[in-house]
Amino acid sequence: MSKTISFNELRKLKASLPEGAIHQIADKLNVTVQTVRNYFGGTNYEFGKNSGIHIEPGPDGGIVVLDDTTIYDMALEILKQQEKAD
Repeated sequence: MSKTISFNELRKLKASLPEGAIHQIADKLNVTVQTVRNYFGGTNYEFGKNSGIHIEPGPDGGIVVLDDTTIYDMALEILKQQEKAD
């Protein structure tokens, strides 16, 4: 299922993740760390793949359509677990 959010919201989610979360997501999905970074707005396709996001210019950094929310959902779950631990 796809999800539409602002680019700034996506970047805020990435910035909120604890250290090592990007590696944790990459390991669980058996993808490169750069692929996960690309999902959050990175553009290094030499070492990572496109992760099914589409960015359109607009307010608040633009609109992002996430074709697959797996990485997004995993990031939210990591943040939930972190809140419970605090």
